[in-house]
Amino acid sequence: MLRITLDETLDQLTIRLEGRIAGPWAVELGRTWSDAASRLGSKQLCIDLCGATYADQSGKQVLSSIYFQAGAVFLADTPWTQFLAHEVVNSTQCLDGGPESC
Repeated sequence: MLRITLDETLDQLTIRLEGRIAGPWAVELGRTWSDAASRLGSKQLCIDLCGATYADQSGKQVLSSIYFQAGAVFLADTPWTQFLAHEVVNSTQCLDGGPESC
């Protein structure tokens, strides 16, 4: 199960994720992002991973897509969520041909 919460202020949109970013829930995250992207405008996008417990490959791909499209920042408070954020950021750089394509 994945709980997705959107918090919006004047200058920031936060997507808070709690639970497993996997399978059908990764698809739902993609849908939620598609709906929210039009509201982003000049706001900073923050993806809060503090409540995330697992991400499969499809979840990581959705996170990478959101990161790439919006230049998002990640909020991560545990070694695992920090690792996940790092992995998503680096996989995006690799896809872009960055850092020697990793």
